[in-house]
Amino acid sequence: MAEVQFKPLKDVGTLPITDTSELRFYVDEYKGYTYASIRTFVKREDYSGPTKAGLTLNPGLLKDLIETLEKLPPEPAATEDKELARFPKKAGLELVVRITLYHDSTGVDIREWVDDGTYTGWSKKGVRLQYPAIAQALGFLREMRTFLEKQPKKPPAEKKKSAAPEDE
Repeated sequence: MAEVQFKPLKDVGTLPITDTSELRFYVDEYKGYTYASIRTFVKREDYSGPTKAGLTLNPGLLKDLIETLEKLPPEPAATEDKELARFPKKAGLELVVRITLYHDSTGVDIREWVDDGTYTGWSKKGVRLQYPAIAQALGFLREMRTFLEKQPKKPPAEKKKSAAPEDE
């Protein structure tokens, strides 16, 4: 079995999805930027590790997501899909949080919406939280926020200079 070695800065917790997949909540770093991530991981015969399904959140988006989820009642009240919030990530890309009903199960879908001139619609980047798991997910998100707040502020890594020889 091919297993991907994965070592985030901080592994916060997991929520089971199926017997062979789970949502992982962790903090990691890329090109000098520290971010929160929620990603689907699988455990199968041919591959075990992260999938493309998931989200990365900067500290501002993480704060907005926590505030949105904190407003939800303990029991689901929606009887149809309902958008809760929409946050800009960058030009042509928004993070949308909405209550969804799928196979008679209520959950919260957190997914990217793309509108870049060539495509308008949902991207595959996102996760769905089952409603009963929201309290536990909120705990993970708060722990991620606390960890990010304690990280020292550092400038993004500078681009490496060309290895071309200088004129003498």
